[in-house]
Amino acid sequence: GPCEGKMCTIIDIVDQKRVIVDGPESLTGVRRHMMPVKRLLLTDFKSQISRGAREKVLKKALDKDEIMKKWENTAWAKKRKAQATKAAMNDFERFKLFLAKQKRSKAAKAILKKKGKK
Repeated sequence: GPCEGKMCTIIDIVDQKRVIVDGPESLTGVRRHMMPVKRLLLTDFKSQISRGAREKVLKKALDKDEIMKKWENTAWAKKRKAQATKAAMNDFERFKLFLAKQKRSKAAKAILKKKGKK
């Protein structure tokens, strides 16, 4: 959906299968709405906020705990960013990447070939 790959915070629990999430929209692009738990992937990050907290309180809590900085430093976030960058490449950029990988592979094979002869 439109919120795929975006970071959000669980604000309130509706029932066993649904929660209310909020981005906040100015930071992550996710508006406050109800979402099924099945669609969420949980992280280890936790922020101390009250149940049903407003957007202003949520922003302060995220800044205080530096949640967004911690998220950007995870391997998961870096992998998603790399996937997005690769998906946004045009044909010539993909070709340049192909040539760079080819060059790197040839250099690695040459080094392994030298070590194999010794």
